[in-house]
Amino acid sequence: MNTNYNARVWQEPVTIPTYGVGSPDPNPMFLDKRVYQGSSGAVYPFPVVDRIEDEKHDKEWQAVFLENEYLKVMVLPELGGRIQMALDKTNDYHFVYYNRVIKPALVGLAGPWISGGIEFNWPQHHRPNTYGPVDFHLETGDDGSATVWCHEIDRMHRTECRYGIRLYPDRAYIEINAHVANRTSLPQTFLWWANPAVAVDENHQSVFPPDVSAVLDHGKRDVSTFPIATGTYYKVDYSTGEDQIGDQRGTDISRYRNIPVPTSYMAHKSDYDFVGTYDHGRQAGLLHVCDHHVSPGKKQWTWGNGEFGQAWDRHLTDKDGPYIELMCGVYTDNQPDFTWLMPGEQKSFTQYFMPYKGVGLIGNATTDAAVGMDVVDSRADVRIYTTSRNENVRVSLTSGGTLIGEVKFNADPHQHFETSFDLSRPFAASELTVTVEDCEGRKLVSWTPPDGAVHEVPDAATAIDSPDELDSVESLFLAGQHIEQYRHATRRAMQYYDEGLRRDSGDIRLNNAKGKLLFRQGQFAKSIRYFERAIERMTRHNLNPYDGEPLYNLGLAKTMLSEHDAAYDAFYKATWNAAWASPAYFELARLATRQGKRDEAEQFCKRCLASNVNHSQASHLLVYLSRGTQNQSELVDREVTRNPFNFGVLFEQAIVRNDYTEYEAVLRDDPNTVIEIAIDYAAFGDFDTASKVLAHLIANVDRVPAMIHYYLAYYQQMLGLDDEAGMQRKSARLAGEKDVYFANKLEDIAVLRSAMACSEGDFVAAYQLGNLWYDRRQYDEAIECWEESIKLNPNFPTVWRNLSLAYFNQRSDGNRAWSAMEKAFELNRKDPRVLFELDQLALSLVHHPNRRLQRLQENRDLVDARDDLYLQLCTLHNLLGEHAIALDLLLAREFRPWEGGEGKVPAQYVVARVQLAQQALEKGDPAEAIEHLELALQWPRNLGEGKLVGAQENEIHYHLGCVYESLGDTANATRYFEAASEGLGEPTSAMYYNDQPPETIYYQGLAQAKLNNHAQAVDRFQRLVDYGKQHFDDDVTIDYFAVSLPLFLVFEADLIQNNQIHCRYMMALGALGLGRIEEAIEQFVAILERDPAHMGVALHRHRESDRSNKVQSSVVSHN
Repeated sequence: MNTNYNARVWQEPVTIPTYGVGSPDPNPMFLDKRVYQGSSGAVYPFPVVDRIEDEKHDKEWQAVFLENEYLKVMVLPELGGRIQMALDKTNDYHFVYYNRVIKPALVGLAGPWISGGIEFNWPQHHRPNTYGPVDFHLETGDDGSATVWCHEIDRMHRTECRYGIRLYPDRAYIEINAHVANRTSLPQTFLWWANPAVAVDENHQSVFPPDVSAVLDHGKRDVSTFPIATGTYYKVDYSTGEDQIGDQRGTDISRYRNIPVPTSYMAHKSDYDFVGTYDHGRQAGLLHVCDHHVSPGKKQWTWGNGEFGQAWDRHLTDKDGPYIELMCGVYTDNQPDFTWLMPGEQKSFTQYFMPYKGVGLIGNATTDAAVGMDVVDSRADVRIYTTSRNENVRVSLTSGGTLIGEVKFNADPHQHFETSFDLSRPFAASELTVTVEDCEGRKLVSWTPPDGAVHEVPDAATAIDSPDELDSVESLFLAGQHIEQYRHATRRAMQYYDEGLRRDSGDIRLNNAKGKLLFRQGQFAKSIRYFERAIERMTRHNLNPYDGEPLYNLGLAKTMLSEHDAAYDAFYKATWNAAWASPAYFELARLATRQGKRDEAEQFCKRCLASNVNHSQASHLLVYLSRGTQNQSELVDREVTRNPFNFGVLFEQAIVRNDYTEYEAVLRDDPNTVIEIAIDYAAFGDFDTASKVLAHLIANVDRVPAMIHYYLAYYQQMLGLDDEAGMQRKSARLAGEKDVYFANKLEDIAVLRSAMACSEGDFVAAYQLGNLWYDRRQYDEAIECWEESIKLNPNFPTVWRNLSLAYFNQRSDGNRAWSAMEKAFELNRKDPRVLFELDQLALSLVHHPNRRLQRLQENRDLVDARDDLYLQLCTLHNLLGEHAIALDLLLAREFRPWEGGEGKVPAQYVVARVQLAQQALEKGDPAEAIEHLELALQWPRNLGEGKLVGAQENEIHYHLGCVYESLGDTANATRYFEAASEGLGEPTSAMYYNDQPPETIYYQGLAQAKLNNHAQAVDRFQRLVDYGKQHFDDDVTIDYFAVSLPLFLVFEADLIQNNQIHCRYMMALGALGLGRIEEAIEQFVAILERDPAHMGVALHRHRESDRSNKVQSSVVSHN
């Protein structure tokens, strides 16, 4: 062991070529039905950034480096505290993907996201603040270790996370020491996925444990055998591959080269503690090691080894090539899969990331060593890698406890070790055990290979039934709780709770759950009724109930209503139950402190900490209560050692020392964190110190959000400093119109109500409170606040914009929505987001495409500022038959898609090319037609997307066949008609970029007719008609297991009407193919009445032969 080389940690600026991002959008985004990574894609209170610059510039980033004898690691605290680079110095191998450029793409929850390194995703995936800064702190240990600690309090759900990235002097691994805590008084949910990226090529292979025989998709909605996939997964048929599992053929999907489309898979289950990757070309790889009891999550994600993935590679790097993500989940085994975190609770865990070399596919790994073994005939070949130097390491091979052979070697992370054991007879691998021990007999790693039996594949998950379909109140409670826990984007827990209470109005679980949900929505008074109902039933026979949560929750509600005596009684009774004793004692300590009962408060704090030593806020309160005593310094030192980011304790230390250096060194002037500290002091009843916390930020930062001023005003008002409070509210109004720090804390409600009551004309407070209410789905309250705001200041455009959303989505009032959005744009004609939303509203309100096009052309500078607006301009030109203009526009811009929203730009490109080809053919220029159609098969790079393997291009192939047919080239015509006739023949709904549009089946039918396969042609057309009829009256909902929704829109779609339009379009196409022209005309007219911007109708109505003018005239008369 080399004890002379301590690990080092230091801070150093680094210059990295960086593509900049746009400014945060000042319009709050209320996306409560957006699906992101399988759960809610709501982004509020974060502002959205949706613009990435096309040019890169050198930018200086503050980096933290860690280094020991074996490894060198770079961390970027300004980019979510990610590991950006991890180098194995022994073989100059970057064991995580090293992206040498910062090139964000629109992948993150709120916009920008970068690839490479190791991203630490919490409390959801991807981390909301992945492209933002975190607090950090450097530390060296007496054991020679070096650590950089990163910390953040999440704005959305207010949980807290700190993790130490640590190197030891004599170990070739990175240790991640993580702590996730709930600072709130309510249960919260979280997941943790450490997300290392790994560079890949044809030599890469993911190394899942040998007992992983099945993998699952997001939400466990689909399943595949593993590593050999034998069926269809992500719409790819793997059954025709050259690999074998049992007696079935398949494809090895542990190999990157074999996965052609974007694909996620997560291990069904494993009893092993590792997962990894290996580069067979470099003979080196990456391993993650963590106890599988807390880290069951083992996942691989890839963009796919095809054009689609290559396009995303270009969005995310300049020269560093493709990668896969090897995701490692703690307290989660899937996405989404959230775990509860109780009030004041901290969950702690340790992960390890380490390079390894020479061993290939391993059988087992620990933090000490990795081992692989192949048994061939009468020989066992063993390969070993260790993470530290060890002399006289013993390797033994046994079978049933009988020693077959052993060997010793001197282990060193610089190289691996190989040995072979001769066997007295042929053994099955599962009969053998290889064990590696150090010179003192401590086991480093061992492995007994599994027996190779083919295991049964688990069933995919099924959707939860609607409330009326569930058979019991217990099922309704569990369903609602699951929807809350998994943050489901499109289902509402309240509907399940209400149905359960309709059946049994006194059910304890349902009353407590509904009360808690109302409390989360800011309806404190309404929640009390349900908590009291739960308490009434659970104390019917026993005044000392089994569960104290309803009592605890009642105490919370009473506290928020300033009914402190009633809250005190409820909390005290809740302490009778151990599960709620710690949080209840903490709430009692805060109440006692407010009431000046400091000795009592101290005792409550100690009781809280007795059962939860990691309760940071209780530790802060205990330090606060020790002001002026001799033991405060000891308490401060102890807590800061445990948690260097307990800012309340650091502020106490600063007050005593009159020196804020240490406090300022760790705090990064984050307004969210500062407000959280101030709220803690206010909960103690100390509005003076709460004010000082806020004032300190104001004094040290040039510009702070309006909410900082509002909080300071509120606390100053509590102290009787009315004049000072008035000045702060004035500052808030000055800061608030363009503010992107949006209100979302329950405590914000009282603060903003106070501002509205105390200040005449405080339109900003009314606006911010409206934002909070709308985010919490209290729509009437939101509208009331926003309408009050515009009464006070009718020139505030963002409020008009917000009212437009509310009028349309919640009041179904299109006219008021249009007037409000028009007003918003009139007041600020420089806001491209509002212009986009105005155009989307015009689309929803069935405005004529000509009017929409004229508006966009009149505001071309704004159109050029956004991809989505620019694409609407292209789409409208295509819709109105101006295909050459559309094509020129499409070729003149570099597009950047949102992940999950792919497909829209290439679709317009293909439309333009195909229609121009038809025009060329009609004017007698088949060469030009062929050129357009062949180019339609090749997407130019500037579109920002690549084709998926298996993309269905029936329409292009059909038209190519028609062109060659016109030239008398029967061979080529037949070739293209045959290509056009192939593909999936079953109609489906079409919501996602990789769904099959109905035109593909229509052109299959036309191609079959050209090939004289008339029965097949009729079959295709009839399928379209039949599907449309059978599904016309479907009660359509968003897929329960949706992973992402491609539309990033604020106006809710009418899913029923959209389905009916889709079905009518299918019936129209089918009728056209069958020659039933009148029927097709009828359907086209009905579609245009509801959607005059329907591209399919615009492109296909000319096929109505001589009577197509009826549809055209109906469009004119309709508009």
